[in-house]
Amino acid sequence: MDITKIMYRPGLMAGERILITGGGTGLGKVMAEAFLYLGAEVHTCGRRGAVAEEAADELMTRHGGKVVAHACDIRKPDAIDAMVEQIWSRHGALTGLVNNAAGNFISRTEDLSINGFNAISDIVFRGTFYITHNVGKRLIAQNARGNFLAILTTWVWNGGPFTVPSAMSKAGINVMTQSLATEWGRHGLRFNAIAPGTFPTKGMTERLSPGNAQGLQGRNADRGNPMGRVGEMHELANLAVLLMAPGADYINGQTIAIDGAGYQANAGNFYQSLSRMDDEQWAQMAAMIRGANDKDKAQRTT
Repeated sequence: MDITKIMYRPGLMAGERILITGGGTGLGKVMAEAFLYLGAEVHTCGRRGAVAEEAADELMTRHGGKVVAHACDIRKPDAIDAMVEQIWSRHGALTGLVNNAAGNFISRTEDLSINGFNAISDIVFRGTFYITHNVGKRLIAQNARGNFLAILTTWVWNGGPFTVPSAMSKAGINVMTQSLATEWGRHGLRFNAIAPGTFPTKGMTERLSPGNAQGLQGRNADRGNPMGRVGEMHELANLAVLLMAPGADYINGQTIAIDGAGYQANAGNFYQSLSRMDDEQWAQMAAMIRGANDKDKAQRTT
């Protein structure tokens, strides 16, 4: 990310303490860098503890400040409680939570196993609720303000063919965002979400466009988008800062798309690109996705 394109004043997020799930890679790391650059104390968590630690060290070397990495599997409520308790006791109460951790892969729904479905829904749907519930209850008990942000997708509005477990799970989190914005607003807690279009990351290309990593690189890659390009990381970071930093506190219960009008133009999902694939092409794609998953599993510490 080109940090010089962050459009806010230095120190804007001083005094904020924000936890980002899945904050060691991809969009989570991008947001962590922006928050750190603007003065926040940042905490990240992920199942691959070594990856989270490496990212934290890299960001602190680059910008100073404080990034604390935690190894945590958000599918496990007890692990969440232990991590959040550690943050509260050693560092202080959180002021924000970014629900960024996710899992996804391309598959024909008839090819899905129950384990495959659960692998996605346990992270995105259940894990997001578990950690939101844990942090929210603590803030309510302390009568403290807090901002919650979820990273979703435009599929929450029109469905996600070939990504059904993710689409179902993220649609549930979209409803949670609206529900808790109203129910917990009286406690000083805000809930918003971002629905990104194509922002190329390693995880996204390996599981949603395997074999096309080069085709998704570069500003002018997405020819199907009305703006003729993919998103740039600083653009997403600037929106995340708007929703998490002081100064726009009346925004609550909103899911904001940042996709160059891709949703309006082409539904923002994979139907057009995948509906004509044959059995052999699906088998090749599944093999590439399994290879990416195997590499990730080797790095997990929990």
